[in-house]
Amino acid sequence: MAEHYLDARGLQCPLPVLRARKALKTVEVGDRLTVEATDASAPKDFAAFCEATGNLLRSSEVTEGIYRFVIERTA
Repeated sequence: MAEHYLDARGLQCPLPVLRARKALKTVEVGDRLTVEATDASAPKDFAAFCEATGNLLRSSEVTEGIYRFVIERTA
């Protein structure tokens, strides 16, 4: 399992999710993508994105206004 990183800080909805979708296409099944975003709607957007695509949202946290998501590619 490899770890990948996407910096989506400063981007507004829907760009963080769109960039994550593009990045997930380049990683292997079982790999994880960590996304950092600052858009306040990101938690809701990433939860819906993972549910719709079947990928696993392994963690979601916020620290000092930066949202961090760890997504495991399953499909």
